[in-house]
Amino acid sequence: MNTIHEQFQKETLEAWGHYMTALETSIRDLEADIEEAADMSDRCTAEWCEATEHVIDEINDALFNISEPRWASDEDSKRIKALKRRVRELYVKYKGAQS
Repeated sequence: MNTIHEQFQKETLEAWGHYMTALETSIRDLEADIEEAADMSDRCTAEWCEATEHVIDEINDALFNISEPRWASDEDSKRIKALKRRVRELYVKYKGAQS
């Protein structure tokens, strides 16, 4: 039975790592898109703004609804906090690009 539990933890930890990496990648890509839009005033159309805000909301919801595994490391907790901070900063950049 112990090996089943160990296998579960191993697979969950791997999935957790992939999930966190996907969130980081999404934030980085969105950040680049927002910075590009800030340089091009015609890029920030109503449609672009609505889509961007929707993606920010989805990422924000995903981050704030994460249930960390018990065996997650302190590094993982710090990683989540850093991502939450980045999303808040991203929203501020987005609002600046929107203006």
